[in-house]
Order: sequence, then C-alpha cells, then structure tokens
Amino acid sequence: MQGFPGAATDLQSLQASMLAIEQACSLIQMHMNPTEAEKVLSSFRSSSMPYHACRFILEASQMPNARFQAAGTIGDAAIREWALLTDENKRSLILFCLNYCMERAGSSESYVQSKVSSVAARLLKRGWIEFSEAEKVAIFNEVKQSVLGVHGPLPQYTGINFLESLVSEFSPSTSSSMGLPREFHAQCQSSLEINYLKEFYCWAQAATSGLADKVVNSSGNLSEEKACSSAIRLMFNILNWNFTESDKSKKSNVLSSGIRHDTVVLKKFDRTLIRPGAGWRETVITSGHTNWLLNFYGALREKYSYDTLWNDSPLAVSLRQLIVQLCSLAGSVFPSDNGETQIKHLIQILAAIITWIEPPDVVTASIRSGGSESEFVDGCHALLSMASLTTTTLFDNLLKSIRQYGTIHILAALTCEVVKSLMDNQTEEETWVEESLDILLETWNVILGGMYNDGSGISSDGVYAASSLFNVIVESHLKAAADSAFEDADDSEYFHASVSKRDERLASYALIARIGAESSIPFLTRHFQERFAQLSQGLCKNDPTKTLEELYWLLLITGHVLTDSGEGETLLIPEALQAAFSDVNESAQHPVVLLSWSVINFSRQCLDPEMRSAYFSPRLMEALIWFLSRWIATYLVPVESGQISVHDTAPNGSKPSRKILLSFTWENNQADVILDSAVRISLAALTVYPGENELQALTCQKLLAVLVRRKHIGVRLVQLESWRELARAFANESALFSIGARTQRSLAETLVSGASCMKDSEASLQYLKDVMGPMTSCLIENTSRSDLKSIAQQADAVYMVSCLLERLRGAIRATQPRTQKPIFEMGHAVMGPLLSLLEIYKNQAAVVYLILKFVVDFVDAQVVFLEAKETSVLISFCMSLLQIYSSHNIGKISLSLSSSMWSESQSEKYKDLRALLQLLTNICSKDLIDFSNTGEHEDTPDIAEVIYVGLHIVTPLISLDLLKYPKLSRDYFALVSHMLEVYPEKVARLNKDAFSRIIATLDFGLRHQDIDIVEKCLAAINALASFHFKERSSAKEGLSPQILEIEGPNGKLQETVSSHFLRLLLQILIFEDFRTELAGSAADALLALILCEQDLYQRLVQELLEGQPNPALKSRLANACHSLTSSNNLLSSLDRPNRQRFRKNLHHFLIEISGFMRIK
Repeated sequence: MQGFPGAATDLQSLQASMLAIEQACSLIQMHMNPTEAEKVLSSFRSSSMPYHACRFILEASQMPNARFQAAGTIGDAAIREWALLTDENKRSLILFCLNYCMERAGSSESYVQSKVSSVAARLLKRGWIEFSEAEKVAIFNEVKQSVLGVHGPLPQYTGINFLESLVSEFSPSTSSSMGLPREFHAQCQSSLEINYLKEFYCWAQAATSGLADKVVNSSGNLSEEKACSSAIRLMFNILNWNFTESDKSKKSNVLSSGIRHDTVVLKKFDRTLIRPGAGWRETVITSGHTNWLLNFYGALREKYSYDTLWNDSPLAVSLRQLIVQLCSLAGSVFPSDNGETQIKHLIQILAAIITWIEPPDVVTASIRSGGSESEFVDGCHALLSMASLTTTTLFDNLLKSIRQYGTIHILAALTCEVVKSLMDNQTEEETWVEESLDILLETWNVILGGMYNDGSGISSDGVYAASSLFNVIVESHLKAAADSAFEDADDSEYFHASVSKRDERLASYALIARIGAESSIPFLTRHFQERFAQLSQGLCKNDPTKTLEELYWLLLITGHVLTDSGEGETLLIPEALQAAFSDVNESAQHPVVLLSWSVINFSRQCLDPEMRSAYFSPRLMEALIWFLSRWIATYLVPVESGQISVHDTAPNGSKPSRKILLSFTWENNQADVILDSAVRISLAALTVYPGENELQALTCQKLLAVLVRRKHIGVRLVQLESWRELARAFANESALFSIGARTQRSLAETLVSGASCMKDSEASLQYLKDVMGPMTSCLIENTSRSDLKSIAQQADAVYMVSCLLERLRGAIRATQPRTQKPIFEMGHAVMGPLLSLLEIYKNQAAVVYLILKFVVDFVDAQVVFLEAKETSVLISFCMSLLQIYSSHNIGKISLSLSSSMWSESQSEKYKDLRALLQLLTNICSKDLIDFSNTGEHEDTPDIAEVIYVGLHIVTPLISLDLLKYPKLSRDYFALVSHMLEVYPEKVARLNKDAFSRIIATLDFGLRHQDIDIVEKCLAAINALASFHFKERSSAKEGLSPQILEIEGPNGKLQETVSSHFLRLLLQILIFEDFRTELAGSAADALLALILCEQDLYQRLVQELLEGQPNPALKSRLANACHSLTSSNNLLSSLDRPNRQRFRKNLHHFLIEISGFMRIK
C-alpha cells in the first residue's frame, strides 16, 4: 500500500518475524514457557516502525492469535510514534485496517476482525483534530457504503461493527489511553456528537430498514439477520451516549401532564434518562421510527411464533433492548407541548409490550413449561422505565387509553403471578422469577414513593388491585410457610429472619399493603387472630408446627406493614397509615390498634411457662423481639412532641385517625403495660433460652436498647418492677453470665443508661451502685486473690474476666453528664486491677484487647468532662498502661510477615494495635474538645507526653501493608491528623526512624482510595507545614533538623519535610486524578508549603514550564501558575481570610489546567 509507514523489509526478515510471533503465541496457548514467549511479544510490540511486519503477519499468517497480536501492535506503535508519521502514513494505516476488515468480512475469527476494527477506530480518533473535514468524509463515505449494504451483508456487518468501535472509542467511559490531555478527548467527544453521531444513527436506521423486508419475508440469510441485529445494537449504543446537550429552560421536576424530568434513584437497577436534544427529534420521534421498530418486532414475533427459541436470538434481544431503551427518552427531544407527545410515545410502546406480558397467568405458565422468559423480563423492565418517568396517576392512565383497566392493574396481575411462581417453586432454580419480582417490586416502590413526593394519588381501581395483590401475597406466603414447616433449614432458607433479601421484599410488600390499608390491615388481623386462636384453643396440640410457621411469617409482614426500618433514624408512624381510616373515631375500633394489640397479646403468651415451652421456639421469639423493638420505637411516641396539632392537615379528613395512632398507647396507662411486657419478655429471652446467641443479642441490642433511647419512655420504664428485676438479675445472678460477652456489654450499657432517666439524683446514684457495684467488686476481689496467678489461665477464669471487662465497657459507654462522676469513680476503682490483669494476661491476646478497649471507651466517654485532678489520674493510668504494654512487647509483629496476612481472620491480630491508635486519638482530643471547668491557674497534666510515648510504641508496629486494612488505616490517620494539629512540637522531637515512618505513611495516604483518609493526610501536612512556617517566622528551627532521605534516580537524596511534600502535592494536583471535593484541604496544605519553600516553588514552576513543548499550553500554564499565587491580593500569611483567598485561587487553577495537564 502506497504511503505505508516504515522502510521496506525483505521477505526473509518478514517471515522470520512472523515465525517468532507464531511460536510465542503457540507457547502461551499451550502454557509452555509463557515468560519467554511474553518477552518476545513485548519486544515486538515495543519495536520501532513494525508496520510492514504487522501487515505481513495479518495477511500471511494462518494463526489467528498471531494476527491479533499484529493488529494490536499496529495500534500501540502508531499511537507511540504518531509524531514521526506523515499525514499520508496515518491515513494509510487507517485505510489498511478498514480494507482488511472489509476484504475478510466473512472470516470466522471474529475477534481478530474486531481487534483490527478497534485499531482503525483508535487511530481515527488520534488524528481526529488533525484531519481535515474532507479527509474524514472520504473515510466515512466508504464506511457508509458498506453500512447501507452496497457491498453485501458481510461488509455491511463489518462497517456497522467499525462504527460501534468508533462510538466506544469516542465515549469517555470506554475510550482507550493515548497519553494525551483530557481536553483532546473532550474535543473529540463533542465533535463526534455534534457532527456525526446522529448521522451514524440514521445509517443504522437505513441499514435496518433495508434488511427488514428480507428478514421478515424469509428471503434473507443468516448474514443479513446478523447485520440487521448489529445495526439495531449500534442504535442502542448510540442512544447510550452521554449526551452533553441540556435543556436551556429550567423545568420543574414534574409537569402538570405528569411527566417527570428528574432522575429517579433506583435501589437495584440503573436507569438513565436519554436526552439527545431537540436536534434528534425528527430522527427518533416525528419520523415514526419508534412505530416502525415496534411493527418490525411484531412482524418477526408473529413469524416465529412457533419457535420457542427465537425470543432469545440476537436479533430479538437487540430489538427488545432498543424498545425498552426508547422508554427512557426525555428532555427537548420532545416538543414543548406539556408532555403530550411524550405521553403518546409511551402509550405507543406500552401498546406493543403489553402483548409480551399479557395475560400474565398464561405467559408465566408458558415460561414454567419451558418457554423463554426473556420477553416477559424485558416487558417488566419497560414498565419500570415508564414508572420512573411518570407520576403515579399518569403511569396508571397510560394503559387506560387502550384497555378498560389501568397500568397498576396489569402491574398487580404480573406481580401476583410471579409471587405465585416463586412460592410454588421454592426448591427449583428459577432465576427469571427472582429477577422479575425484583423489577416489579422496584416498580411498585417507584410509583408508591412518587405518590408522596409529587402529590399524585392512586385511583380506586388501583387501590383495589393493590389490595387484591397483597391478599394473594399473604395467602401464597402462608401456604409456602406451612409447606416448609417440616423441611430442613437449608430447604426453607427464604423464611429465615436473617435473610436480608427477604426483608427487602417484605418492605416492598408493606408499601403495597398500605395503599389499601382499609382492607389489608383487617385482612392481616383476621389471619393473625385465627392462628392465635388455634393455639389458644388447643386445636393444634397434635402438631402446631404449621400454624407456628404461619404466625412467624405473619409477625414479619405485620412488622413491616405497621413500621418502617429507619436504621439510625427516629421512627415515625407510616404516613399512609395515618392518612387511612378517616371514618374511625375510637381507638378500640381502629384496625391498626386492633392488629397491634393482637400481636402484643400474642407476645405476652410467652410469659406463660407452659405456652412458652409448647409453642415459643427461639426462632419465633426472635421474630417477636424484632417486632416489639420496631413497634415500640414507632408507636410509643411522646404526646407532647408536637406531632398532634389542631393545624394537622391530613388527607381525606383523617385527623381523628392520626390522633388515635399518636395517642392510643398512652390511654389508661397502656404504655406501662406494653413496657412491662417487653421487659419481662426480654428477661425470659435472656434466661430461658441458654445458648441462643442470636435471640439474646437481638434482645439486648434492639429491644432493650430501644426502651432507653427515648427519655419519655425511659422515665416510665425505670419505675417498673420488671425493670428492677432485670437490673437485679444482671447484677447478682449468675444466669446472665451465660449469655455472650458482647451481649453482656450491650445489656450493661442499656441498664446504666436507665439511670439518666431517673428524676431523683439520689435514686439514680443508688441505682448505679446497685447495677455497677457487684461487677466492680467482683473484678477487684478476683484481682486481689493470692492464688490469682495459678488460676488465671484457667478457661472459666479467663471467661469471667472477659465478661466483667465487657460489662464495664458497656457501663462506660452509657456515660451521660448526669452519670459521669459515679461512672468515673467506678473506672478509677478498677485502674489498679486492670494494670495487674495486663501483667498477668500478657500472653492472652483476647484479654489484652478487652483491657485496651475498656480504656479506649473510658477515655472517650470521660476525658471531655474531667477536671485537672481527674485528668491527671487518667493520664497517669494511661501512661502506666502504655509502659506495661511496651515492656512486654505485646502486639509486636514482624513486619516481614505482615504482607502475607491479608485475610480478615489474620487481621484480627492487629485489633490491639487499632485499640492503641484509638486510645491515643481520644487522649489527644482532650485539648481539642474540653467541657471541664479547669481554670487557667490550675496545673494541667502533660497529655502531650503520653502522646509522645504512645507514638514511639505505635510507629514501629505500623507498616504500609498494615495500612491496607481499612479500619486500621482510618484509625491511624485519624490519630496522625489529631496529633499534628494539637502537638506538632512533639512530632518534631521524634527520633529519626519514628518520624520517617510517619512521613512514609502520609505519602501512602495521599494516594489512598478512601477520601476521608486523603483529607486527614492533607490536614496533617497542613499542620506540619503551618508549624514549620510559624516556627521559622519566629526565628526557630521548626522541622529543619528532620531531614528525609528519598530514593532518587541517582541514589538517595536528602530534602526537608516541606520541600518533599511540596513536590509530591504539586505532582498529584497537576498530573493525577485529584478529587475536586478535596480542593479546600489541599489548598490549605499547599499554601503553607509554598510559604515554607517559596524559592523551591518558583524553581518547580520553571521546570514545569520548560517541560511543556506546546507554546500555547505553556502560556496557559504560566498564567495559571502566576494567578495561583498572585490573584485575590494573596499575602504571605496563614490567617483565615488569606486561606479562603488561596482556596479560590486553587479552585480556578485546577479548572484551568485539568483539561490539558491530565493525560489519558
């Protein structure tokens, strides 16, 4: 080929090159000496001007892998040597690749063809800015002829495949690296979108149109069907483009027509609105393109109605994907007619896809009999896309224009059949059922959530459909629960309380139930009461297992219907339940109240020993505890909270219902009855079910924790005799020592928190003594035993010590301002014994860790409240603890081993190191946050000295490998940022090794994936540089004695801390992917570094400018660097106003340089 780059090579050399590449590929394929083979291939890829050899291999080699390697080498070499190639060379390479693909369009090695095609696309993009429009048109004219089928179906497929590669190469998310500024990629993306993307789409439309008749009328062959499928796939990929067009006029999220313009965030599926802009309107809307595609698919569907496999063919799948994608068209591609055209567009698609999914019972039966499910699943996806674009009212009305019922009706029918299929085939692998149900429930979440967000309602027909669906859901699940009663646990996993996926589904079912609450709540009540009555009347005495399984499931669904999960939030009564039952005026008649009391009365039956032993298994108790914890957190709301107001404007005149739900628990002291029952049930769960760790953990961490979380509940709680019984059992009975140690910690925290709810201070103090005194005395007595060393290592002794430590930790974590002093006195009393235990159990890692964690929690809870004298006691104790820890070298692990310890179980060996980091951080916070009344005249303890000692203990244990563990890494950098902010002078005094380790970890942290860690590192560097600048400004040495040894190209180099970080931070900011949300922290650090090293900064800028060969970019870079340090009247100061000015400067600097300095 004329203009092909590189000097001509003799045939013998070309053959030798081909033989070497073929042999290397054979060795790799046969897994023989792959290292040497890879060396040969690597040498070939990096060779200079390898184009003639690559061309020879592509044309002469009989080995596809060798041809694949040759194609890739052309692309890599051309990108690398682009500046050396002439314009003719560049065009010749692109045309060679295109012609190669066209001439071998029928080749069976499709991966080689795709590689050559992608190389042509990559090279065309590389020359995109350089090539004239005429040169591009010349290349595309030949491609267009092929795409339109002028040269036959095989070249047509090849041309379409090239356009697919081109679109992928120009798309930012899939483009390949070229070593060019991001501005180049952005310019290419914009140019293709504006000038060619729509044209490519039109070519694909024309190609599909030209092939459609042949495919439908059976006159086409497989190659034509393949080309048609690829053209449709190209249209799909083009519409997936990240269009930069945006509507000029600002629109509200929802028009009066019901069309949404915001993007609905889905839980499990990705949905992106497709906004190609007004310029595409003729192409995809007014031209009838959508209708043509729907008719084409319909004709093919009818033609292949006898073929059960056709639905999964590439052509059918591609067509359905494009149709579903067209549901997401939005924005100015539609005319400004208040959504009329877009609604017609959606109705048009819905009219077609309804045939894929209707009638639901027939379709699902066909799938269960072996038919294809892909069309059904795609139809569900289309409904989800439509729901995410419309209000609830509009979504329901879409189908009413072509049917006598709404879209919600068909959605309910679909969900009903899928739920039945799921429940009827629990033991079979039916992935389509799981997938379809997830899509349908996501659709329900969107339309029901939208009711409250956009204010649209749901029709009475929709309410009826939802209610009927919920009834089917309940009955299907009850049947499945009864059928699973005698199955092994593995076979009935769906019904286990710990399965999170099931809980997600139950939450979706609950939304559906609340829409028709007037019927669904009584429906649940009737089912629950029927099964409760069966147990109470003894009808199930022979075999109650089925009834108990049904009650278990009813407890779960009832809990979800009546309450929301609200993890970490204050739970509120669901709005749908407050708005329902507008005709109910008495709490005794309110369905929600009746259902609630049905469950509460059932739960109280477990307090009867006979009933408990007969019916209440640990698993059923777990469901009860779970229900009570959520229900109490939701319905025991304080009347004085302001939720009940004469100004309430609930829909449908539901103010009486709202008031009933917010107040019924406080009538006739019913709250006390509920609380008393909850405490007694908790006590039974903790004492009657030994070894049931999940039940006991749920009881302490959920139910009991909820009882003391709100003060209005706690005030009544601590007055109950049942609460005092629980406290006495905890303090004095050995039975509660049998529950898990961590559960004991949670229980101790809950019980001690109760003291803050007592109005009388003396009663509160006595209560704390009663709860904490026995465990404190027990620990002190055990530690002072004369035979302690001889019995300490026995299992029961270790267990007892562990339990006592966990209880003490729980008590400490319940510290409140009112209870701080007595809890400190408790901690003070055990300080000596804890040091003794640390000596005795120095080889027991678990006990050492618990001691450290107790001290961590103690310092964290107490340090901000302590006066100088108390602080001195605490700091002295911490110093002694660290010294003992250091003297026994506890936790010392060879750094040479750390790289091999990657699993989570092995990382447990570093828990004590994490505890030490947390301890030092908490001590350090004393000088940051201090609520004590210490006067300036009082002597304050030397906290800095403890930090100093702690650093010398911790830093030798930290390695870069260890910092790859997320939790340890976060704790470490939290400590470093704290200590440098508060005690930079102590860091300056560290020995050379300890200081160098800290600097190395900061280097590591600056490039960490965790944004919080990077921010902490920037704060640490800012603190270091600010300290050094201020010290130097006062004629002190600052960090000058700390000289770093850095590995350079010619050996080790010495530099100061500030110069090291100035180089590193500039490198990251200018050349690497720096996250803009960190710009403020980076600006603070950079300003301090520049002020410390102004001469170095000027030299670095000069080196940067000298290394920029492009005059235009060099000028832009020079202006940006100048503005960084001179704009906004920047001064040589670290005061707040100056930092704010520099933050603005850096923000503009990053915007200016990111396009041409960031390389891809």
